[in-house]
Amino acid sequence: MAYSIEKGVESLLMETPLSTPKLSPDENLWTLNFGPQHPATHTTIRLILELDGERVVRCVPVIGYLHSGFEKNAEVLNYNQYVTIVDRMDYLSPIANELAWFRAAEKLFDLQLTPRCTVLRTILGELGRIQNHLLCVGAAALDLGAFTAFLFGFNEREAIYDIIEYLSGSRFHPSYLRVGGVMKDFDEATFRKMVKKFIDETLMKAVDDMEILLNRNRIFLDRTQSVGAITAEEAANWSISGPLARAAGLLRDVRKDDPYLCFADNWDGKGAKAVQFKVPVMKSGDCLARYFVRLEEIKQSRAIIKQLIDDIPGGPVNVSVEGKDILPPKDQTYGSIEGLIHHFEMVMTNRGFEAAKGEVYGCTETANGELGYYLVSDGGPVPWRARTRPPSFIHLSILPKMIEGHMMSDVVAVLGSLNIIAAELDR
Repeated sequence: MAYSIEKGVESLLMETPLSTPKLSPDENLWTLNFGPQHPATHTTIRLILELDGERVVRCVPVIGYLHSGFEKNAEVLNYNQYVTIVDRMDYLSPIANELAWFRAAEKLFDLQLTPRCTVLRTILGELGRIQNHLLCVGAAALDLGAFTAFLFGFNEREAIYDIIEYLSGSRFHPSYLRVGGVMKDFDEATFRKMVKKFIDETLMKAVDDMEILLNRNRIFLDRTQSVGAITAEEAANWSISGPLARAAGLLRDVRKDDPYLCFADNWDGKGAKAVQFKVPVMKSGDCLARYFVRLEEIKQSRAIIKQLIDDIPGGPVNVSVEGKDILPPKDQTYGSIEGLIHHFEMVMTNRGFEAAKGEVYGCTETANGELGYYLVSDGGPVPWRARTRPPSFIHLSILPKMIEGHMMSDVVAVLGSLNIIAAELDR
């Protein structure tokens, strides 16, 4: 049976209540498994709901269906090889995961990126934010029956995949970044043309279509307004970040509070000013506010890219190969004995670069919030320990509180507004 009614006995969930007062054992409560196969859960998430009729009394999220072992893999892969793993965590915008991982790794190696790489990474990070938000707002509408809005957001993401494929050769999991730079340099004119076409022609048409369809749609407003609301204090107490926190009035953005790449002044070493953008904040903290914050963040990301795309610095895209931190360019590998020796020194399992002993934490502001990696190094070529600070895992913890007292149909709206990615949950 999909559900069962319990009378006269306390359910398993009552033994470990979350925040709802313990109910009388005489209450009739329905226990319903919501997911992991339910289409609105999107991924491998199971919610055990206790219902009083159709009203949610209590919820216990259940994770652990993927058995991915992402963090444990870091102990056997070097700092460059692990890029293939982080791509598969928040797979809606894999390039954003790479930015966070390599920020932490480069702190450990004490490397300063070149201006060309700094601008490229900043642009890629904002493209990843747009890529993620387009799918999130589209899927949130899809869960409520607005299939057309999903198509508006989903189809235009293909242009970003085209850009990523041009840079890396891979469409979905690019594995493009490296310690101290990127896998390979790019043709500036082609890259600029592709990006400008996307942000000037493709993107805004998709955003306009979604706004026209949803912003004043009575059904969409009724299903999202005052649903799943949290306060700024609750967001802070539960360590919520990203659009969820800002929709509740908590002004925090890693790009402003802990600047990195082009978000920091003097990012080029010659006094360049940080890029200018606004951090959208709302007060209501409900599903509708989260929708509006994400839409505005898309526009702000577009503004950031426009500030940088016409002024990409020249010069090398990677740090100097003399430091023995990166693989040499292919022309050196194939054209000189020194380059060939350097290449094999870097890739041989008993050689390669070695990080300094110590521990670091590096984070970036991704589409879902603060994504960070905590690394511990024993001086070897691989991390002794790696720990992920994933926004999805933290945000799922507040879901039971957000849906208590709401109707069962509201669970879909709240879960869609959180943009939970299961690969960030079970690591």
